[in-house]
Amino acid sequence: MTNDALKEKIAELLPTATFEEGGQWLTINIAPADWHLFAEKLRQKDSLFFNFLFCLTCIDWKTNLTMVYHLDSTKFRHNIVIKSILDAKDPAIASVSDIWQTANFHEREVYEMFGVNFINHPDLRLLILPDGWEGKRPMLKNFEDPVNMIKL
Repeated sequence: MTNDALKEKIAELLPTATFEEGGQWLTINIAPADWHLFAEKLRQKDSLFFNFLFCLTCIDWKTNLTMVYHLDSTKFRHNIVIKSILDAKDPAIASVSDIWQTANFHEREVYEMFGVNFINHPDLRLLILPDGWEGKRPMLKNFEDPVNMIKL
């Protein structure tokens, strides 16, 4: 399916979505409040069938955080990128670990590194960092570690 055809189908699913032009994959910008229901539709709609979440990450822009999700349809071989801007002071978005199992560990990593609260995540706790690092958010640009003299 071409990016233009994908854009039409996605605009039908979520009319408030906006699209970025010029990338290899279709990039869709959505509000955090729309994410979980939209994700369910992307997974369940037979003509789209985005059954594989292969990347989930976060970007700190200092003024806000942006969640980035890469989805693939293994049946139709098309890919999309979903972006959602979060409030830097209280970043939160719905968990999609109930839709794509791969989101479980990715969301835990983003939680510990950036402090994003994944609403309804079944086990939101540290994944990589040792005990005592809760709430430190080492991937944020304002992170300071006086012990190791790290300042970004």
